[in-house]
Amino acid sequence: MIFDRVKPLDAILATAEKKGLHRSLGAFQLTMLGIGAVIGTGIFVLTSEAAQKAGPGMLLSFVLAGFVCAVAALCYSELASMVPVAGSAYTYTYAVMGELLAWMVGWALILEYAVGASAVAVGWSGYFVGLLKNSLGIEIPAMLAAGPSAGGFINLPAVVISLLVTWLLVIGTTESARVNAALVVIKVTALTVFIALSIPVMNMEHFQPLMPTGVAGVAGAAASIFFAYVGFDAVSTAAEETKNPQRNVPIGLIGSLIICTIFYLLVASGAIGATADPAFAQPVRNAAGALLDPGSTALTERCKELAGMGREPLSCSREALAHVLRSIGWVKVGNLIGLAAFLALPSVVLMMMFGQIRVFFAMARDGLLPEKLASVHPRFHTPHVMTVVTGVGVTLAAAFLPVGKLADFSNSGTLFAFMMVAISILVLRRTDPGRRRPFRTPAVFIVAPLAILGCLYLYFSLPWQAMAVLPGWGAVGLLLYFMYSRSRSHVGRGIVDVVDDPSMQPETAKPL
Repeated sequence: MIFDRVKPLDAILATAEKKGLHRSLGAFQLTMLGIGAVIGTGIFVLTSEAAQKAGPGMLLSFVLAGFVCAVAALCYSELASMVPVAGSAYTYTYAVMGELLAWMVGWALILEYAVGASAVAVGWSGYFVGLLKNSLGIEIPAMLAAGPSAGGFINLPAVVISLLVTWLLVIGTTESARVNAALVVIKVTALTVFIALSIPVMNMEHFQPLMPTGVAGVAGAAASIFFAYVGFDAVSTAAEETKNPQRNVPIGLIGSLIICTIFYLLVASGAIGATADPAFAQPVRNAAGALLDPGSTALTERCKELAGMGREPLSCSREALAHVLRSIGWVKVGNLIGLAAFLALPSVVLMMMFGQIRVFFAMARDGLLPEKLASVHPRFHTPHVMTVVTGVGVTLAAAFLPVGKLADFSNSGTLFAFMMVAISILVLRRTDPGRRRPFRTPAVFIVAPLAILGCLYLYFSLPWQAMAVLPGWGAVGLLLYFMYSRSRSHVGRGIVDVVDDPSMQPETAKPL
């Protein structure tokens, strides 16, 4: 029952053979691709969240999250090189462990992509509000700039950017490679400038105590900032277009993760040690000395009290990096950092929503979701129904929930999907050891268990609400699967052909 209805791997591989992808990418291009995909949301947005959970110990959190990502990435790469088709971890699981578990992974990926897009939209809102205030003197009322837990009513800027991205996806506007490359340059330049200005004035006394919330706090922050590393799958899914993938894919994966981790550690160090306030990066506590939960109303109120006293710790800022530079006298440069985040983050919202639509489209092609969802607009040739449904969900979450909670919810789905990929690779090595693998995970019986244990450890380090979201969301998914999807599944009905007709791809599809 659990492992039945496996989608034949030979049929899926036939699709890849017909595509005939040209192998043109080397190790350097893959590394740059990974850096562009990874750097962005987490470091710009979640530094404040990590500071509240772990204080200066967030340096260790970045290393822990990066390590778990690295071992998961190596597992991901082997399957991506074997099954290079749309659908991500959903398709891999379908080919190895069967329809039910594939459905659960696809359902969990909604948390990764859609909820992740909401988190980025809220993070963008913080930089947008700060940019208007500090550059133009325009202040958006708090009631319209934050959700209820942050002392507002609705996060209007996050709503606007979510709806704008939805509209762009409906009309078929996508980023060109040139625009995307420019945004990568903007992001990396902004972080480099931040490091150059903050590291020289860093005070090592600010790193004491290093772990004010203990090991549990470091693990909790690592579970949150795991969000900062999501995106490396852009490297693994390019395996079929890579020259000598056995050599270049691991170099691209590990190289990009190491470079991003070094960037993150330097940025976090500058954020912790640059300001004059020795307690700037320590977690915020109430008057009685009790630690306050990130994203809570109590933390918001305490931050207002501290702001009234002329102090705004790192945990209280919605635009952390820009705030640090303003605090050390680089006001205009801080505003430019805010501008860089303002320009770069909407593209991340777009790519996350695009990824979500891709997964939905793959599930609809398999009969697990209504084909009507995959209806294609007669003029724009985009899956407009699916895009609008996704956009409405992203907008509602961004309107009312804080960035930290959204990131944690997203991470719960991501960690589950990554764990299933690691399990899948172990199963496939046992059941089909002779299968051609353009890339083979090194020391797989060490690396894959480390990925599984690492994902479990970070999952159980999440706040209880985020841990509860995954089984609750999964229960809804199971109900939908047994009430609708199982009886309509193409594989269950004996239809096992893989659709590789270009006319069934979202960008070129003809109206149904």
